[in-house]
Amino acid sequence: MTDSTLSLLAQGYGWLPERRRRAGGGPVRTRLLGRPAVALGGPGAVGFFYDERHVRRQAALPGPVLDTLFGRGAVHTLDGTPHRVRKGMFVRLLMDEARVRDLVARVDTLWSRELARVPGRPIAVFDTAGQVLARAVCAWAGLPLSQRAVRRTARDCVAMVDGFATPGPRHWRARRARRRQEKQFARLVRGARAAPPADGHAAPTVLETVARHRDAEGRLLDPHTAAVELLNVVRPTVAIAWFAAFAAHALHAWPAEAARLRADGADGPDGPDGTGRTDRARAFAQEVRRYYPFAPFAAGRAAADLEWQGEHIPEGTLVLLDLYGQDHDPRTWHDPERFDPERFAGRPPDPDTLVPQGGGDPTTGHRCPGEDITIAVLTVLVARLAAQEYAVPDHQDLSIPLRRVPTRPRSGVVITPVTPAA
Repeated sequence: MTDSTLSLLAQGYGWLPERRRRAGGGPVRTRLLGRPAVALGGPGAVGFFYDERHVRRQAALPGPVLDTLFGRGAVHTLDGTPHRVRKGMFVRLLMDEARVRDLVARVDTLWSRELARVPGRPIAVFDTAGQVLARAVCAWAGLPLSQRAVRRTARDCVAMVDGFATPGPRHWRARRARRRQEKQFARLVRGARAAPPADGHAAPTVLETVARHRDAEGRLLDPHTAAVELLNVVRPTVAIAWFAAFAAHALHAWPAEAARLRADGADGPDGPDGTGRTDRARAFAQEVRRYYPFAPFAAGRAAADLEWQGEHIPEGTLVLLDLYGQDHDPRTWHDPERFDPERFAGRPPDPDTLVPQGGGDPTTGHRCPGEDITIAVLTVLVARLAAQEYAVPDHQDLSIPLRRVPTRPRSGVVITPVTPAA
């Protein structure tokens, strides 16, 4: 069987959905990086893929992805009890409602300040969002970093995400960025361990929690692994910049939707819970996550000899779940190529249907436990953007190349505020 690695690199997000279309929506056999692989999608595929009896993560992710995006020894590479113990730490940190509200409030304050700067000053949404998100999450996590170090961390986190799925200069920048940040975060971990424990009445910071976390055998994580996991809090938060740029693109591409958001937030973007989560802004954010390309697929390894839709999958085979295709599958979504926030009006999406960042149970499985943060942060970014009067200069490239992984609007979406934000 011909290896498809070069085809994947050449076709990007379209590679797997096209292969599945040619196969009538059924499983697709291929090879990636010399390894036999089977790609799944469609109804039932998410539940099958995220069942640990079927698919495991250990030894599934290729070295180039670990050395750029996730880090060696990350929670993404664990299964069974070690995974559940490590995952529990992330669930406590990232799914706690008070912590989520605190982070969202920090982002809201910093984002509003950026939009309120001198009218007529161009703002690149992607770059500005990345810096805002880094400043917010580093302060929220209790990282004692200078402003200069936070700016460097923001650029490095963007580089890690931008270069994980490509050969060449972007990939090597990503590797250098990860090495630099792992060294910095390991120093922070050692410093946190050397400091006396926090006051018993104060909740430990993210840094303190990760630094003092013990694995399934009761041992502290080594400083490198702790740094990797600390980065796995900071980096995904900065990566919301991709969704911010997509949201700005959608507000420009569908002005009627932007007008509805402005009307909905005429008295301010805050919802009844005070966190900036109006129903319409949240529905818009969810449709941005569904419509625009983020992760192309998830990967694991067959835990045993399996069968899916009549297709035999030998133990050890690389198993792919088509995330981008799943979010555009006409068997699940009516008119999937139409941008329509009404899909999510007044109702949460089925977690096994909307899978831009993966699927499964976020508390025990491999679904990202920071998904609630992504939705809440993106909702407030959308609400504030919609409330801002701005122009979108014509002399920029707003195209989104599907061959590039990860992709984004080429210009990063440059806007020029006309008046300061309310």
